[in-house]
Amino acid sequence: MDFLPLFFKLENKACLLVGGGSIALRKARLLKQAGAIIYVVSPKIDPELLALVEASKGSYRCGKYQIDDLADVFLVVAATDNTPLNQLVSEHANERQLPVNVVDSPDLCSVILPAIIDRSPIVIAVSSGGQSPVLARLLRTKIESLVPAAYGQLGQLVGSFREQVKQRFSQLDDRKNFWESVLHGPIAEMVLSGKPKVAEQLLSQRLSEQTDPLASVGEVYLVGAGPGDPDLLTFKALRLMQQADVVLYDRLVSDAIVDLTRRDAERIYVGKKQADHAMPQKDINQLLVDFAKQGKKVLRLKGGDPFIFGRGSEEIEELAEHKIPFQVVPGITAASGCAAYSGIPLTHRDYAQSVRFIAGHLKDGTSDLPWSELAYGKQTLVFYMGLVGLPIICRELIAHGLSPATPMALIQQGTTPNQRVIIGNLQNMPEKVILEQVRAPTLLIVGDVVKLREKLAWFENMPEDN
Repeated sequence: MDFLPLFFKLENKACLLVGGGSIALRKARLLKQAGAIIYVVSPKIDPELLALVEASKGSYRCGKYQIDDLADVFLVVAATDNTPLNQLVSEHANERQLPVNVVDSPDLCSVILPAIIDRSPIVIAVSSGGQSPVLARLLRTKIESLVPAAYGQLGQLVGSFREQVKQRFSQLDDRKNFWESVLHGPIAEMVLSGKPKVAEQLLSQRLSEQTDPLASVGEVYLVGAGPGDPDLLTFKALRLMQQADVVLYDRLVSDAIVDLTRRDAERIYVGKKQADHAMPQKDINQLLVDFAKQGKKVLRLKGGDPFIFGRGSEEIEELAEHKIPFQVVPGITAASGCAAYSGIPLTHRDYAQSVRFIAGHLKDGTSDLPWSELAYGKQTLVFYMGLVGLPIICRELIAHGLSPATPMALIQQGTTPNQRVIIGNLQNMPEKVILEQVRAPTLLIVGDVVKLREKLAWFENMPEDN
């Protein structure tokens, strides 16, 4: 992070603008919106800029920049097309430890002016660190479409009740729980639907009726994190991830996805791998219950989909037994995600009319799968957790009738930048895995659909940065 995002209070603060043209005018508009007193120095000035200066109760000095212009100012903006002059202003400001912004010259800036989404009192800033202002503006446009103007009214409503809520709830956690229940419920919905007065009445009523904020039980969100790429999260998953007080996450959930949870949330690793369980399943179940009974919002974040080889059903059975409210958010399962990113369709009318998901982690090294059913043509087999049992899987499928030449793909760390795809067949894949030094997590795909990879692979063929 090249720049730490900060919000400056510029109301009634003197800000110097070096330059009097169209570039300076754009910056002056932002300064005026923030309530700054604008001082401009330039040999000439745009009439509209002059009007802004006068409206801000500032002044304009006609002439060349001088170091004395920096006296008693709070912020400096160099907005000229004169590179040596901009550099000089930057040097002088830095010598005096004044924050300085130089238009289109991030190396000369100690502060930058971001693209802004203004829903006052809610303000969202987007910055590229000066590397690509156009990209920042494009992102601002996208965010603006997601944040209705009524969020400003919602912010004002919350602000008008802040002191009452502080008096009602002395503990910070209690206040947080109260506000989250308000902002995720019908009160906020009234504001967003254009009924702020109704929302105000409901909030006042809710505040007077709230007797014990800790009496209510919390809630558990069982969320599928998908196969690895954070962009494959659902909107609902992301929304709940950012509401949770506590996060319990698995080994297959990437750091990039965990980092999308609330920064102040308590994070607990409960991952499992072969012969190494960070926490037994029964203890995970109990943790979910315990945290929820403390009134917390608990996120159980699982790789892939929680109901496909994810033990999600075991966890919500425990929650249901203790009458703990919960939500389940499906995720893109590894089979779908890894197959798509590898260019291997799971079904195809010429190759496979069905697909089967199979747990390939064979208990105690046994082969207790219905091999006769699996060794059947015109279907795709997807083995989860099949790396250790790979030799047995290949041997049994051949023994029960599949050709040794049946195409097979092994996908390691699918959908991530580290994705590897190894193509072989039932006969040679065990040897290839040894030669390639494959490591979990992996997914195995068996069937004629693997033949399509050469034509359909797209992820590895995307252009890379040089």
